[in-house]
Amino acid sequence: MKNIVGIMGPGKEATPNDLRNAYVIGRYCAGNGWVVLTGGRKSGVMDEGLRGAKENGGLTVGILPNDDLSQISEHCDIPIITNARSGRNFFNVLSSNILVACGMSHGTSSEVSLALACPGKKVILVGTDDVTNTFYKKMAGEQVIITKDYKDACAALKRVMAHLKYGTEDLNE
Repeated sequence: MKNIVGIMGPGKEATPNDLRNAYVIGRYCAGNGWVVLTGGRKSGVMDEGLRGAKENGGLTVGILPNDDLSQISEHCDIPIITNARSGRNFFNVLSSNILVACGMSHGTSSEVSLALACPGKKVILVGTDDVTNTFYKKMAGEQVIITKDYKDACAALKRVMAHLKYGTEDLNE
């Protein structure tokens, strides 16, 4: 089995830093042979995470909230149509070995909270503000890893993925 990294974050509301972080993290995942999973749309962090992985030879999966095929990212290899609206966030979380949140929005906070309800599932917050970081750290302690940018997030991903049950042979040590 391949490890799956869920890259989550804002769509239209994503900042330039959120987009840069998502792209580089997607690229890093592809370089390590990890599958990148996002919400699959051609907007914001979803699209940039997929683009970073796809442009670097990675496999990409998008879990779509509806059946509007015009909204699927061109960087998505495997679109999964759910018609579950925001309920698809649960599929995103359950299908990912680890969740990386590049920025924060309503939908992203839902995904982070769902991930933290899964015992042992790690969540990496990238570039989020102090209030957000304090809230999630207080809620879940060591399950949450706070990073300031893609460099810190990639280092955290490497550490966490080295301890997963399968797929560690893909790591670049």
